[in-house]
Amino acid sequence: MEIHITSADAGKTILTLARRDLGFSSALLKKLKFTEGGILVNGAFVTVRYVLKEGDVLSFAMDDTEDDVSPYIVPAPLTLPVLFEDSEITAVNKPPDMPAHPSFGHRLDTVANALAYRYSERPYVFRPVNRLDRDTSGVMLTANTKLAAFRMAAAMQTGQIHKTYVAILHGKLPEKEGVITDPIRRTAESIITRETCSPDAPGAHTAETRYRVLAQTEGYTAVAAYPITGRTHQIRVHFTAHGCPLVGDDLYGAPSEWIARHALHAAVTVFPHPSTGEVVTVRAPLPDDMRALITALFASDADAVFAEVEKLC
Repeated sequence: MEIHITSADAGKTILTLARRDLGFSSALLKKLKFTEGGILVNGAFVTVRYVLKEGDVLSFAMDDTEDDVSPYIVPAPLTLPVLFEDSEITAVNKPPDMPAHPSFGHRLDTVANALAYRYSERPYVFRPVNRLDRDTSGVMLTANTKLAAFRMAAAMQTGQIHKTYVAILHGKLPEKEGVITDPIRRTAESIITRETCSPDAPGAHTAETRYRVLAQTEGYTAVAAYPITGRTHQIRVHFTAHGCPLVGDDLYGAPSEWIARHALHAAVTVFPHPSTGEVVTVRAPLPDDMRALITALFASDADAVFAEVEKLC
């Protein structure tokens, strides 16, 4: 990353320019300080206290190197639809039954493997902005540079990234619209499962999910869910706590004859672009298994459900 200093930035220290104008985090600056050639002015090493002059050429070593690449992420030629892509961000339409990153039993079938293959002509570092459970489909964002990753993490923390999910629930919700604010914590007997709890319970974390009912039958409800916080399994746990587990959720509810996973799809994600600040909207169409589920459960009302989802997507 190279910046030609004009009169507008002359007199500023590198620290001021980097933190206030470029949005660098303290962690990123610290990393650059201890990287060979991390911060240079006119090709020479300087500290962040250096006062910039008009005509200076300031450079930051933002490109990834082979030293940054994880040896545990092996490129694999997997089918993974790309919804949005530029030098800063890649948004994919993650299919169900594809984990985000490698783990025991999933070494070569993840989003990380697919993107490492897509970008195999350069050192590639997998930087997920948001992670989806293995069986959740839909929009997943990844950052392609160090700076984009830090800026997107800040946008996530400050509530600038907005996500809309489509979920199919067992049961009927009492209200057409609502907000669930039950705190969530890890259950005592598992490192995987979560539960709702009182605000003063040990391990409690605040959590908020807003929802709008799209359609209901006697036994099922289709909703648009808007997680305001990003707790593990948040949507699944919140609706289960209110008596409406996701269809097919064998962790918090029960398996389904209609779908081989929990019925949750990340339909829309809206975010500020890390370089320009422009608001970007990315949409992922409903996958075939969700469409088949809606057709089976809502019958003659299925087209109305699809129309409501299209308004989201």
